[in-house]
Amino acid sequence: MAEPTRKSDQAFRTIGELANELGVPQHILRYWETRFPQLKPLQRAGNRRYYRTADVALAHRIHRLLNADGYTIRGVQQLLAGGAADDAPTPSPATPTASAAAAGPAFPAQELRALRETLRAALDG
Repeated sequence: MAEPTRKSDQAFRTIGELANELGVPQHILRYWETRFPQLKPLQRAGNRRYYRTADVALAHRIHRLLNADGYTIRGVQQLLAGGAADDAPTPSPATPTASAAAAGPAFPAQELRALRETLRAALDG
């Protein structure tokens, strides 16, 4: 059985391909387009979306910030609006930049649980 042909990293992606790549439903990508003006895929006839290489990289970055780094939508909006370069290291939510601090804390659940246990032990002891 022949293996499916893999697209070049420079090739445009459809919304379905990008959604599969990120592991999110297509409606999430459409929602992100409304929240992040930097994410602007080409739209052809019938509103068919084609994501360029830069759009794919931005979608991966947004996904990582929201799902792995624990940022809120507002926090990611402020990071992107602050002109943070795509290749710049992403600040840790535990040490937010001034623009991210305005969005409020965005700690991953594991860190919050550890902090809660530390506080509980301090109050009990």
